Amino acid sequence: MNGEPEVHEEFEARLKAYEGRPAAATGVGRDPVNEPMIRHWCEAMGDTSPAYTGSDAIAPPTMLQAWTMAGLTRRPERTAAYDELLSLLDESGYDAVVATDCEQEYPRPLRPGDEITFDSVIESVSDLKTTKLGMGHFITTRTDIRAGGELAGTHRFRILKYAPAHRPKDPTPGPAKEPRPRPVINRDNAGFWEGVARHELLIQRCTGCGDLRFPWLPGCNSCGCPEWDTVEASGEGTVYSYVVMHHPPFPAFEPPYAVGLIELAEGVRIVSNVVGVPYDKVRIGMPVRLEFRRYDDALVLPVFQAVTR
Repeated sequence: MNGEPEVHEEFEARLKAYEGRPAAATGVGRDPVNEPMIRHWCEAMGDTSPAYTGSDAIAPPTMLQAWTMAGLTRRPERTAAYDELLSLLDESGYDAVVATDCEQEYPRPLRPGDEITFDSVIESVSDLKTTKLGMGHFITTRTDIRAGGELAGTHRFRILKYAPAHRPKDPTPGPAKEPRPRPVINRDNAGFWEGVARHELLIQRCTGCGDLRFPWLPGCNSCGCPEWDTVEASGEGTVYSYVVMHHPPFPAFEPPYAVGLIELAEGVRIVSNVVGVPYDKVRIGMPVRLEFRRYDDALVLPVFQAVTR
């Protein structure tokens, strides 16, 4: 990057000029909505709702983006305007990117056999923002997804194009200097984190059909009942799957470390760190046991200790 990123009004105006311009035009889904993809999705998510099987099946609403994805190829419908916007930011020093969030709306369900078309627009480019990653601009694109010409969903996707903040390295080795990120607590999961503070791992139980569910949700995927209570997990489990995190490095973490998808004895799964063995010794099927670790004065997290024989 040559000098500081441009922040003057002329540059901001050039960015704003891209608002409303197409990011993708006349896109066509690579496949119709189909039962095999729905089945794979539901198996991966552990979603057993009967709404997604049978003669009247619909596609899970949160699959919306899956029907527009390109796989490993660049989609021909992506516009020059979107590439120009990204290049302008790259050339001005905002050459790092991170996805931040997405929002979806579902006007009508998608069903097997629906042919998908879509268009995307650059909805907004933010003013210069200061974040912990560095200074940059948030870009929001809105994709309207249609089935048979009828609007079936809207997908807003937001990225941050930023100039990485350059922090001086600590020349002396030691523990992480920055605190761990705080969990996002809302009205749907507050009870879970209250349990963690008491060293209890609580699982939701539907009072309608009795199904257990995790993570916490406002209603039951199986029967739709909004009422629930909780059961406390025994803490016994096995590694169902795992990844080893090498990159990107964060000041609060010390890679490489193992992140496991843990299948609890109760049948639900939770994502957490696998501890007690080197990261390269973690294996699928390894038995683990819940423990609670305090990371600072305000943060306690559930992790899973490997049980070695």
